[in-house]
Amino acid sequence: MIKLHDKYFVPYVTATELDEVVSELARNLKRDMEGEVPVFLSVLNGSFMFTSDFVKKYDGDCEVSFIKLASYCGTESTGTVKELVGVNQSLKGRSVVVLEDIIDSGNTLEVIYDLLKKEQVKDLKIVTLFFKPVAFTKKLRIDYIGKEIPNRFIVGYGLDYDELGRNLPEVYQLKRKKMINLVLFGKPGAGKGTQANFLKEKYSLKHISTGDVFRFNIKNETELGKLAKTYIDNGELVPDEVTINMLKAEVEKNLDAAGFIFDGFPRTTAQAKALDELMQYEGMQVDATIALEADDEVLIQRLLERGKVSGRSDDQDEEKIRNRFTEYNEKTAPLTEYYKKQNKFHSINGVGTIEDITERLSKVIDSLVAVNTMKDK
Repeated sequence: MIKLHDKYFVPYVTATELDEVVSELARNLKRDMEGEVPVFLSVLNGSFMFTSDFVKKYDGDCEVSFIKLASYCGTESTGTVKELVGVNQSLKGRSVVVLEDIIDSGNTLEVIYDLLKKEQVKDLKIVTLFFKPVAFTKKLRIDYIGKEIPNRFIVGYGLDYDELGRNLPEVYQLKRKKMINLVLFGKPGAGKGTQANFLKEKYSLKHISTGDVFRFNIKNETELGKLAKTYIDNGELVPDEVTINMLKAEVEKNLDAAGFIFDGFPRTTAQAKALDELMQYEGMQVDATIALEADDEVLIQRLLERGKVSGRSDDQDEEKIRNRFTEYNEKTAPLTEYYKKQNKFHSINGVGTIEDITERLSKVIDSLVAVNTMKDK
């Protein structure tokens, strides 16, 4: 861990990994630029180390020029881009390759596109070492991406925090406090939604319900929502990849939360592995899975009573309820074993008053908070 100004940063991408990424980018571009002598347009200041390594690995003739633009202040983008130093040679009729260290919002890239359009270049390709897909707000083409990263601030290898850190040979990401991330599951009627509402307030957690996420994306006709709807309309199951990408977007939008409660996902071992990969990508982990356990007959009565109020047909038919329990048992049994092997499974008695159940859940979460607090010191 290192300290720059008032902030701490932890290792993220090693020098060896950076070398491999840059080498692959150079090889791919050379393959596509056969017979051309491109002009590499390096975006300063951040791209100087990337550009230096890239041109050394590019196995062909090339020219190198520079442009300097700025949009960051501290760890936040200002949202505006100021051109500081423009192109100092004619690019008319040339094949131009822009070398960027990182593309997040796309504001800088938009200015570059406008600038080079005026230059009447023959061909334009964009190469970026890092790309933040969740932060990207523009409909602009990016031809070569070295590494997709979450929307977190990074330094090193040319990237800075208020001008410090550019000389680091590897990349670091901003350290944040330990988060508590929970998977809450149980049979229909176990009270997951009720308890999640209490826990999210008590521990400042973000409750991510798969059902709510699906409804939001479909209602707002996001790209993922429209894709999911095509499967639903055809009577097919929505692929795990689509679901995990929806969850990823929700996580990215709420990184200021103290942690997450996942409700309704995962339902299978494959989904649990996908969630682990997502959390690892975001620099986090699932800390615990908590199962609310109750006797089937108790839950059936709960659901039948709920059905009288909600009007949900699947809560009014005892046979349908039992079928849902059977499906849950078949899918959840291996999922329980998956988390037990990671020592992350906790079984909580789900019978009693709402307050009693909340207290039982809180004891588990409090123990996790205590462990994370010790690790953070």
